Amino acid sequence: MLQNNTKRSWKRVTILLTLVLALTFVAACGNKNANADVVVATYEGGQVTQAQFDKELANMLFFYPDYAQIIQMDDFRQYFIKQQIAYLYLAEKAPDKSKQEGAKRADEQIAGIKKQVGDDQFKKMLEAQKLTEADVKTYMDRILTVVTDYNAKVTDEQVKAQFEKDKTDFTTASVRHVLIGFKDKNQKDRKKEDALKLAKDVQDRLKKGEDFAKLAKELSDDTGSAENGGLYKDVAVSKWVPQFKDAALTLPLNQISDPVETEYGYHVMKVESRTNKTFDMLTKEDKDILRTKAATTSLNKFMENDLEKKIIKKIDLPKTEKKEEEKPADKKETDKPATPKEEPKTETGK
Repeated sequence: MLQNNTKRSWKRVTILLTLVLALTFVAACGNKNANADVVVATYEGGQVTQAQFDKELANMLFFYPDYAQIIQMDDFRQYFIKQQIAYLYLAEKAPDKSKQEGAKRADEQIAGIKKQVGDDQFKKMLEAQKLTEADVKTYMDRILTVVTDYNAKVTDEQVKAQFEKDKTDFTTASVRHVLIGFKDKNQKDRKKEDALKLAKDVQDRLKKGEDFAKLAKELSDDTGSAENGGLYKDVAVSKWVPQFKDAALTLPLNQISDPVETEYGYHVMKVESRTNKTFDMLTKEDKDILRTKAATTSLNKFMENDLEKKIIKKIDLPKTEKKEEEKPADKKETDKPATPKEEPKTETGK
């Protein structure tokens, strides 16, 4: 419940996130483009047609169906075609070793998806976006080739430098807490001021010596820890939402905190232990995470700098958003009452 699920702007999302698979079925747009062979972008060494761009969008929707509305935004489409060009260009330049490893990892990812959702559902997902398995494989080959290549270029010094930036993310802590949520156990809304009052009552009771584990079982709205006496044991603080993470990093050990507000409600916390890792304590998995973050930083720098200045020659995507029609100059507001237009209905993405 306390995992860090802060939403990210699409402008900051890279295709590296295809490794986090959103496997929800969604209906496809299903529109055939009469201008499929029209070139909509040119770059050093290649070009992108309308059909290729549409297929790239379909592949994205295969993994991120919540973007079904966003793909109609012209700003997003401009951003996305630049991203497509970057991966086309970089995958072509990658050494054979990275291409082979990328293809291997793509096969593993597709096998994992099939295992998770089943062959029938996988087929439906493909049909929804008018894709073949080969289309998805080609898409993932390209992405994972670039990921593999950039990871391979990261030096040990860069990994250590990334650790210095992110070292608190590798701190582990055992934290006991009582959550008084903005929704109660029955998912009924609770006013913020009422939640704060209840949390302060819990704080007072704990400071007077009542058993923390007993109170957590009785009162906490966090279903992930209540039955365990409110305890999260030896958890990496990076897994928690920012306010809870900051408290876990800074609170004095074994003291009852003031109520800490997060998006879920108010937490009364006690940090029972905290371990700050040094670089020599990191596991291979920890170092792989740091390597990937350093590689992502390098890739983002390429996209922000070299891509537009040196690689892209021209982008000529057709507009999809219609501008509001201007009223005739001689039309008066009093000539006819305005008729409100119904706003298009959209689904809210998670």
